[in-house]
Amino acid sequence: MKTIFYILSFLFCFGLTAQNEELFEKANTFYNEGKYTEAIDYYNAILETNVHSADLYFNLANAHYKLSNVASSIYYYEKALLLNPKDTDIKRNIAFANNMTIDAIDVVPDVGFSNLLNKTSNKMSFDAWAILAVVLVFCFVLLFLGYYFAYSTISKRVIFIGSNVVLLGVFIALAFAFCKYNLDKNNNPAIIFAQESKIKTEPNLRSEVSFNLHEGTKVQVIDTVEDWKKIELTDGKVGWIIAKDLKILKDF
Repeated sequence: MKTIFYILSFLFCFGLTAQNEELFEKANTFYNEGKYTEAIDYYNAILETNVHSADLYFNLANAHYKLSNVASSIYYYEKALLLNPKDTDIKRNIAFANNMTIDAIDVVPDVGFSNLLNKTSNKMSFDAWAILAVVLVFCFVLLFLGYYFAYSTISKRVIFIGSNVVLLGVFIALAFAFCKYNLDKNNNPAIIFAQESKIKTEPNLRSEVSFNLHEGTKVQVIDTVEDWKKIELTDGKVGWIIAKDLKILKDF
């Protein structure tokens, strides 16, 4: 019975993949013909099958960009970048799309040790830092065994120093791994989709308006209260926005 289930699952996945490839080709054909609305419909049909890829989001963003859909183009470019953070084409097109936004928000950079720690942690993913720590632990074990079986005093001294250096590397790698984990956990970007949204001082309609934001602006969501999201801008401003006015980038 299990064998039949696996075979049926395989055939279903194979058929779904073939169908999505056909949809993707049709969407690309419409895009090349300048029929961007039709292309978007086909790209969205692929998304409805719960398939996600940087190429799919990139092409979908391009189609929205051609139609001057500010929020949608930036949103899908950013999603593509999440899946392929080193792609220069995505970064370049995001810059073009950002030129269509209204809000000009300054960036307050991190300084000092915090800036150095965050930049170094972002050099690799959490998994990469964790793997590095495991490799260093393995090296430490080998050095420990080498120290135990070494005969000469000089060899023991060299291995002892080397093992301490490696052990220090383990703690450093673990520190960067946990820092990267916290950075990823606290990183919850979103794109404003409302043409204009009033950002409140409190999560209710009766509170005062702190400032206004417009479609396409990228924000960080730092808290949620019922139908409200607390957001923070790159210039340090914070406020509350109705949840329906934005879309979370990490929602796949």
